[in-house]
Amino acid sequence: MLDANMTQQLKAYLENLREGVELVASLGDDAKSAQTRELVEEIATLNDKVSASFDGTDDRKPSFVIRRASDPTKSVRFAGLPMGHEFTSLVLALLWAGGHPPKVEQDLLDQIAALDEDLAFEMYFSLSCHNCPDVVQALTLMALLNPRITATLIEGGTFKDEVDARDVMAVPATFLNGEPFFNGKMTLEEVLAKVDTGASAKAAEKLSAKAPFEVLVVGGGPGGVAASIYTARKGFRTGIAAERFGGQLNDTLGIENLPGTEYTEGPKLTADLDRQVKAQEAIDLMNLAKADKLVPASRPGGLHELHLENGGVLKARSMILATGARWRALGVPGEADYRNKGVAYCPHCDGPLFKGKRVAVIGGGNSGVEAAIDLAGIVGHVTLVEFDTQLRADQVLQDKLRSMPNVDILLNAQTTEITGDGSKVNGLVYKDRVSGDEHTVELEGVFVQIGLVPNTEWLKDSGIELSQHGEVVIDSKGATNLPGIFAAGDCTTVPYKQIVVAMGSGSKAALSAFDYLIRTDADQEELVAA
Repeated sequence: MLDANMTQQLKAYLENLREGVELVASLGDDAKSAQTRELVEEIATLNDKVSASFDGTDDRKPSFVIRRASDPTKSVRFAGLPMGHEFTSLVLALLWAGGHPPKVEQDLLDQIAALDEDLAFEMYFSLSCHNCPDVVQALTLMALLNPRITATLIEGGTFKDEVDARDVMAVPATFLNGEPFFNGKMTLEEVLAKVDTGASAKAAEKLSAKAPFEVLVVGGGPGGVAASIYTARKGFRTGIAAERFGGQLNDTLGIENLPGTEYTEGPKLTADLDRQVKAQEAIDLMNLAKADKLVPASRPGGLHELHLENGGVLKARSMILATGARWRALGVPGEADYRNKGVAYCPHCDGPLFKGKRVAVIGGGNSGVEAAIDLAGIVGHVTLVEFDTQLRADQVLQDKLRSMPNVDILLNAQTTEITGDGSKVNGLVYKDRVSGDEHTVELEGVFVQIGLVPNTEWLKDSGIELSQHGEVVIDSKGATNLPGIFAAGDCTTVPYKQIVVAMGSGSKAALSAFDYLIRTDADQEELVAA
């Protein structure tokens, strides 16, 4: 199961085990069970602290438990093979079970240990999903730290009947105590925030107690990170209030147009940015801090206030707004009803769940055409639906798409409805914009790829000028219409929503904030009062 490189890597990692680890497999007579046996046996041969047995009696076959030899109540179960994107999750599970300390803040570890209720998690992943490992690893750590928590991590392709029975049509899909818990990527902090009812109030109190920042960056994507690095290097105490660190990077797979980096992936780039931020002592990163309202300073040199959704309030002499954007919704009947029940936005994550099925991709730009190309290699048939009279993707992508035998392209087609049977998608209705006739396409999945909408609703009534599209209006230096408040990246009027553009505009906004701070005297009376 493991190639020479993976074997060597795993053997080196297992040298960090501090105590014994037991692998207990539950197997059937099928090919996947044979592969699971091979994997478990290979792992056990790499270190004397790892033992393997094949007398498990779990109903899910194949599956195997990783548990601490000295305390079998601390365990995690993988159902199916944790390979592909989940190989790292497998390595971490082995290390944590063997007593190697996780690289997680102590207050989060204490929060996990303090959870005083029985929590049984089941989570479905696909091997091509780049959003799944965060959830797998969060649940793994919780199960290995707290004996009242169990986690069963299920590779959906191996347990297709189970996936269909539970109407899992998007991953990561997490269930808690048998009921749906959350669909989509979640960090450890987010999982804890949902299960620990007192966490939000504690976080709000902690945030409100912080001293005013010289620069507060709102948003943790490429633009916000670039801005924070620049202001921190200028010596300013900088805060980052991020709803989800990394932003849209977390949902981006291949990145091949970042100068100096031939190829990377969004989650990896997010991890690189996280390390760079944490290396700066002047930066205070506050994750899961969702902006709710902006209250600008009442006078020059005063403090701006950022009110958060959890009730916390942060203050700063200057602010840089970099809240990014999110996938634009179609806004047609059925879309919201069948989200994660056939309506999806990430072809890389959810494509494998539609193997052999008929799907549609809405959107003829680069994102839409790339999605259709990727899906055509997995699903039975793809129908690309484009509102315009022609595709807008790069010609090389169009040529590739048109060469694929299981793809239909509909131009001048307006999607008017997504239909379903009450539990999942069964079709799409579109109107021919020339004849006005409506047509129905029978299918089982719809992937929406029609661009982005800025995350700026929270700025309503703040006094910040917004464009007709909801973007923060900025000048050539990244300044808004309010003194001391700057903005950068996809939430602004900057043309071309690209990672490198966001990074550049974030750096520019930071330099403008620096110029503002050195030329504007602080309101000492307000600082003392804060």
